[in-house]
Order: sequence, then structure tokens, then C-alpha cells
Amino acid sequence: MSLVKTKTMHPLAPYTSFGVGGSAEEFYETNSIEDLLKLLTQNYFSKIWILGYGSNTLISDKGLPGLTIALRGGEIVFDEETVTVDAGVWWDDVVKASVDRELWGIELLSEIPGSVGAALVINIAAYGQTVGKVVKWVELWDPKKQTRIRLDSHELLWSYKQSVFQSDVFHGTTILRACFTLSPTKTVEIGYQKAIDIAEELQLNSDELIDRRSIIIEARRRAGSLWHPDDKSNSQPRTAGSFFKNPLIDANQVEAIIRHDESGITATQIKKMNRLHGGDTSRVSAAHVMLAAGFSRGQMFGNVKLNDSNLLKIEALDGASAAEIYAVMKQIQQTCQDKLHIKLEPEVQLLGDFDD
Repeated sequence: MSLVKTKTMHPLAPYTSFGVGGSAEEFYETNSIEDLLKLLTQNYFSKIWILGYGSNTLISDKGLPGLTIALRGGEIVFDEETVTVDAGVWWDDVVKASVDRELWGIELLSEIPGSVGAALVINIAAYGQTVGKVVKWVELWDPKKQTRIRLDSHELLWSYKQSVFQSDVFHGTTILRACFTLSPTKTVEIGYQKAIDIAEELQLNSDELIDRRSIIIEARRRAGSLWHPDDKSNSQPRTAGSFFKNPLIDANQVEAIIRHDESGITATQIKKMNRLHGGDTSRVSAAHVMLAAGFSRGQMFGNVKLNDSNLLKIEALDGASAAEIYAVMKQIQQTCQDKLHIKLEPEVQLLGDFDD
């Protein structure tokens, strides 16, 4: 087996949506699962990090020791109502290709930025759909057994922003590819109020697959949630999307927290959206928690701010460092804990050493 040549001390900031962070001790970029496997079987690296498109990642200013592999691209193969996809494929390429073939089941997950592998690890969810519900199987590399393994749907457990791939059992494994089962007919209704309002405003039919994708893309655009790694126009805010997971809180706190909503929709509609998005009416929006704790859109913290459209998006300005973003995260967490006794957990993956 031939060795894959790597680069040394390679900057990682350009490989993330935040645009911050240090360098990789060793670095390799590929769209090939075979190249990936060559690297994974070379045992002289002190540590191996798998980086997709960096859209949900904060990398330490100290960089990453060992080898960082940027896995970007790969194959999408349809077989009637299933699609098999390499882990490095841009997620929305899968959604668009499925919609083009008039296959339902992931259209509400349109334009979620990131790779297929990352989508599985975090179990992406939006507007009442989750990726875990359509997974047929996932193929992994197991470094302990030095072999590929396949997990079928009955072996996989999914919950809000959680998958088995986050557990200690699968620590060190790498997702190689996955197969998804789609449907020739509609699988869920759109119940998310903001999406319903957009459909009515734009006179789009949510029972038509192409229209449905358009509705979701517009909803994400209005929320400032569209990001593409190949857009170098500097018009995109440097964020990693929603920084915090929506917390599950005491039922007695729900009314007080959702009262801080600024969109003008009713408490009943908010609870319905909370249930659709997080599986429980007591899993409230982290944005509402932050508002209740006194934070606001556009709030500045030196070279870091809370996004003007969505305060859940911590935004890096010119000159920002990963340490500054991390400090803002800690300040928000501490304030919400002190004022509301609510713990906010980051959805963004923290890679590297953030200790002072």
C-alpha cells in the first residue's frame, strides 16, 4: 500500500466557517474513501482528526496535533428509493439530487451546511425531519479491529442532536459512507409555523416537493442560516450556525422562557415548533433562553458579536480568535446558569486545546 504524502503546519482557519484557529501538525485533503483508509491505517500519527467542511466547528488557536484529514466530496449513488453516499459529500447535494429524482424524506433538511458524515454524527434535524429516521445503514472504519464494519438501522440509536457515534463505544471510529431510504410519496406534513407562513406569503404548495424545498431554503435564508464553503465574497457572516443546543428545561419554566419570543407568534405555536424541532414542548429554543438572560441580537464582545438576525449565531469579526469565541461561549453559559439555572450545551464541536 503506497503512503499518502501530507503537508506540515497547514493553516486550518480557511477550512472552517468561523475562519479562525491554528494549524494542523500534518494535513491532507481528499475526496477519496480509499485515500482516507490509507491514512487511517498508517499508525505513526499521534492523533487523527476528521474535518468535513468546518461549518459546525471551532478549532483552537493552538491548532491540532497529529494528522487532520479534510474529507470533502465523494460519490452519490441512487438505487430506486435508496441512495448511498460517501461521508465527505456536501449534505445539500444529497438533498437536491433526491428532490430532482422526486424522492421525499430529507427535503426539510435542505441547505443544512456540512458533510454527510457530520450530519450523521450530530443527527441533523429541521422542521420536523431528522436524518436518523431515513438511515438504512452506516459503514465505519474501526481502528481497534482494523476493519470496516456496517451498522444496520436497528443497531443505531438517535435522539435530539445525538447519535451512537458520539458515544464512548464508537470513539475513534470514522464514518465512511451511509445508505438512506427515501420515499416516492410525502412522508411528513410541514407543521413549523414559520415555514407555513412563508409558503402562504410566496404562494408555494407544501405538497409539491420542489416548492417544499424552496420554502425551507427561504426560511433558512431569512434566519441567516445559509452558508457555502465555495462562496468567497465575504458576504457571509462568519458563524458556525446555532452555537447551542436547545435545552430541555423544567416544565414550570417554559411559559416564562417562551414569553421572550420576538417573532409575534403565539405560545401554542412556539410549543408546537419546540416539539417538532426538539421532540418535546419543554425543549425550548436556546435563543429564548439567551433573551431571557439578557442577551440581544447584534451584541458586541470585542471582535465577536451575536448575529444581527439570530443571536444563537456567535459571529467572528475581523481580527477575532478562537479564544475570543470560546470566551463568549463561556460567558453566555455562565450567565444563563446564574440567572436562570439553565445549562446551555454547545452544538458546535470544539477541536483542540482551549485551556489557558
